[in-house]
Amino acid sequence: MNTLFSNQPGDEGLPGQARARVMIAVMITTLMGVFDGTMINIALPSMAKAMQVPANIAVWFANGYLLSAAMTLLIFASLAARYGFRTVFMAGLGTFVLTSLGCALATTPEMLIGMRIIQGIGGAATLSIAPAILRSVFPGRLLGRVLGLHALLIASSTAVAPVLGGTILDTLSWQWLFAINLIPGTLALVLAGKALPAKRMAGNTAFDTPGAVLSSTLLGATIMAANSFSSPQPVAQHTHLEATCWGLLAMVSTVAFIWHIRRAREPLLPPAIFNNGRFSLAALTSLASFISQGITFIALPFLFQSVYGYSPVVSALLFVPWPVGIVLIAPHAGRWADTFSAPLISTVGLVIFAVGLILLATLPATPAMWDICLRSLVCGIGFGCFQSPNNREMLSNVSREYASYASGILSIARTFGQCLGAAVVGILLTVISNDTGQTLHEQAVHVALWIAVAASVASVLFSLSRLRKTVTFSLGGGR
Repeated sequence: MNTLFSNQPGDEGLPGQARARVMIAVMITTLMGVFDGTMINIALPSMAKAMQVPANIAVWFANGYLLSAAMTLLIFASLAARYGFRTVFMAGLGTFVLTSLGCALATTPEMLIGMRIIQGIGGAATLSIAPAILRSVFPGRLLGRVLGLHALLIASSTAVAPVLGGTILDTLSWQWLFAINLIPGTLALVLAGKALPAKRMAGNTAFDTPGAVLSSTLLGATIMAANSFSSPQPVAQHTHLEATCWGLLAMVSTVAFIWHIRRAREPLLPPAIFNNGRFSLAALTSLASFISQGITFIALPFLFQSVYGYSPVVSALLFVPWPVGIVLIAPHAGRWADTFSAPLISTVGLVIFAVGLILLATLPATPAMWDICLRSLVCGIGFGCFQSPNNREMLSNVSREYASYASGILSIARTFGQCLGAAVVGILLTVISNDTGQTLHEQAVHVALWIAVAASVASVLFSLSRLRKTVTFSLGGGR
């Protein structure tokens, strides 16, 4: 750990003590974001009962946050490149902390949903640039290590959050799930305020408002299209129409956004960032891997509970080996990425991840719990070996002035990979249950897992192509 805060001649970024304060602030903020998302999902039934609302309203206690965060990720990445990390991070963190208090004090569903939407905007401002902040304050020789610790924190908090959330619900009330953010959030504000440099990253050029509108539209429409399919209910005509409308809007706005940024003088997202083939392939690899993980995370609960007959508590425990595997390997993978080839380590991790998914897809009809845990552990080790080196590859293959854009794209790949994965499972469960007349069907889960395997194989192929000496993949033009 001391190595992270050591100083050597020629180091970029901040000196050791200031580096430590920024890292703690970023880690606390990330921890709050992970806890917030995971614990709220667990608490939705309790919150619906307390506020006397149906489940289709209560789900917006979670979806409101997700939607607003997804729609503004790229906007805040652009604002950070324009006005500096400190301004955007402090404003976002302050908003997140204040709205946490607002959520805890909410007395009506409308007030809670409104607070959650604003909280999602604050969360997007911090999460979209967190890796870029780490890139800016740590020298390149330590980037893999600190990103490995970041991945370890996310994985360990993901494992702990359900237990902590359940404990809070049993001993206190759902309001404390939000109030718990106040003290660590205030601490993070103080640390970031003291250590983050107030440096403007760009000139006084006009903000790309049309690009921001198109970006929000395409990201929001994609999320809504995915949500239209993500609920395993029988197919209805209005569901088809809703999903089709959102999908068309997403496609039209995507085409319009690409057309716009290729022609705008100061675009929201500079197409030149994709001229680096290694960065573009790292982004594609990240998207494919998160689609695979998103499919698996939605499909496995149905497999464990509806097919194998485990209780929700046992099903949650069966997930624990996955983040444990990430915790075990991520710090080492980050250190290896600083010493050896990051694409090579990422590719090895993806191969292990694909093997683990194949093992899960070929589970027997009545597997032992240790067998399920062992296969999940293989997936976690593989994903942990892939994630931090791939993140390092993305951030190190763009110039420092483009770091916030790279960080935003990384956040978008994670968010949309998981959403698209959920949509795939929803479509399969809906179509197959409609064809067979069953609410859930074992076949749909197994098909979903094999699609996850296919997505992981695609990510392996993307990653393998980075090992070539010359790559000519580009959105803005070839190299």
